[in-house]
Amino acid sequence: MDILKKIEQYREEEQRLKWEGTFGDYLEIVKENPIVAQSAHSRVYNMIKNSGIEEKDGKKVYRFFDKELFGLEEPLERLVEEYFHPAAKRLDVRKRILLLMGPVSGGKSTLVTMLKRGLEAYSLTDEGAVYAIKGCPMHEDPLHLIPQHLREDFYQEYGIRIQGNLSPLNMMRLQQDYGGRIEDVKIERIFFSEDKRTGIGTFSPSDPKSQDIADLTGSIDFSTIAEYGSESDPRAYRFDGELNKANRGMMEFQEMLKCDEKFLWHLLSLTQEGNFKAGRFALISADELIVAHTNETEYRSFIANKKNEALHSRIIVMPIPYNLKVSEEERIYEKMIAESDVADVHIAPHTLKVAAMFSILTRLKEPKRSDIDLVKKMRLYDGESVEGYNSSDVEDLKKEYNDEGMSGIDPRYVINRISSTIIRKNMESINALDVLRSLKEGLDQHPSISSENRERYLNFISAARKEYDEMAKKEVQKAFVYSYEESAKTLMDNYLDNVEAYCNKIKLRDPLTGEEMNPDEKLMRSIEEQIGISENAKKAFREEILIRISAYARKGKRFDYNSHERLREAIQKKLFADLKDVVKITTSTKTPDEQQLKKINEVVARLIDEHGYNSTSANELLKYVGSLLNR
Repeated sequence: MDILKKIEQYREEEQRLKWEGTFGDYLEIVKENPIVAQSAHSRVYNMIKNSGIEEKDGKKVYRFFDKELFGLEEPLERLVEEYFHPAAKRLDVRKRILLLMGPVSGGKSTLVTMLKRGLEAYSLTDEGAVYAIKGCPMHEDPLHLIPQHLREDFYQEYGIRIQGNLSPLNMMRLQQDYGGRIEDVKIERIFFSEDKRTGIGTFSPSDPKSQDIADLTGSIDFSTIAEYGSESDPRAYRFDGELNKANRGMMEFQEMLKCDEKFLWHLLSLTQEGNFKAGRFALISADELIVAHTNETEYRSFIANKKNEALHSRIIVMPIPYNLKVSEEERIYEKMIAESDVADVHIAPHTLKVAAMFSILTRLKEPKRSDIDLVKKMRLYDGESVEGYNSSDVEDLKKEYNDEGMSGIDPRYVINRISSTIIRKNMESINALDVLRSLKEGLDQHPSISSENRERYLNFISAARKEYDEMAKKEVQKAFVYSYEESAKTLMDNYLDNVEAYCNKIKLRDPLTGEEMNPDEKLMRSIEEQIGISENAKKAFREEILIRISAYARKGKRFDYNSHERLREAIQKKLFADLKDVVKITTSTKTPDEQQLKKINEVVARLIDEHGYNSTSANELLKYVGSLLNR
């Protein structure tokens, strides 16, 4: 009954929001709340802005998009700041078609769908309320009723500029139904709905020979010509084209560049002048955001055609590349799986991350700098701390290529291979190796992968496998060390005590006997050697650690296990090195003794309780790490 109750509540709320009154009543609403008279572009911008804005790494992140689109913060910021914001301010940008251009499965359609659903919800709010002349098939702006010669006076009194002329149908109705009394014209509140074709339209090209321009602009109703006597009578015309119905909101032009030219020419005057030609009438005013999307190949062909030059200057192209962050790519796969019927299948930790690594590597371009390889670049883009590099290096890398992210493996391919893996394993647990194997097998079946790219992609699968090997070893290492974090902290504190004594040329005091002793050079070197610190470089490394500790102290921060990436790595490797033989023997023995079996069971339990594995994936991980250590 809960769902029925919610349906009833929604219906009651919709009834409560309905409003009807005269034009005079509407002007009182406008005076009290001028935002109701905003343009279509302004409505979209305010909808996005009112959802919330966060600052992240010096960039704006719009919360409106963050539940559906991942890793596209920069393109979305550019879209809002370079198109929606100036268009909302009535700058010339609003007279342009917004063309989203990018690779397949990059989020273009999702973005447009979000804008549509967002407008539907926004029109139900006080801030997004939309009012129209009652009974108008185009939901016309009531302010069009104000005669041209009074519009400057209206601006002086209300501070609102009116653009557009009254449509032929409403001009006739004004005289015939209301005797020219503008103040009596009925106005109603409308709610955007794509399904009901109110304020949101979608145009999709089909066979040019059979598709009629009436799909865009409406058509003559021949059955009424005998009644009204003329084709130029607006009552004998169906104002039911997509441009008519999308008025006051937005229209999606799917695959715009595949359209026959005659459809595109109608957009010229609509974008530049805010009107279009239909039937035997004067130009019809329309206020709508036109969003189109296409891929890069079609866009290049369109630009190369000289016949399209008139449209070139009326289009603003916004590139929507693939996401280039591993962590955000993981979120894409998690979302896709959560929306499927296999959401309850156990996916072992790091599985989606490894698949994401492969995807991102295929999308990145080789750095021009010789000191950075693709894997380092991938980590830097994902916000990881890589020793010797900072945020300015990331910005420099991004500036090397303007078209990075416009090619590579798309998320649909990866999710298809993950789905195939799940079905193949009978809806049981899957791990990173299963998915990498499936990705490799699928390369032969991918229709658009050249033999040259196939070789590159195989190398990326190998690179992702190496990254997984390291993650798997660390996972098992942590599970073998009871209270791993505590052991790591103890080892680090011991190391730092010795480093401080070494740098300050003082002795340490034994906590048990109280006697003085020299810094433990053997301990310090056993840790430093894990990350390749040579005998000659040890002094500089230790002094750098001490400087970092002092810097943290000055800022009132505590230097801990995660404060220095290379030291953390050294501690981890040292702990694992000390355990390596134990892990190796325990995980690879075919007939474990009682002690080994007990240890294996403890580790499996820890992997399940603390690391997110199930029994199957935990045992598979132990076997795999055992085989790695025996190589």
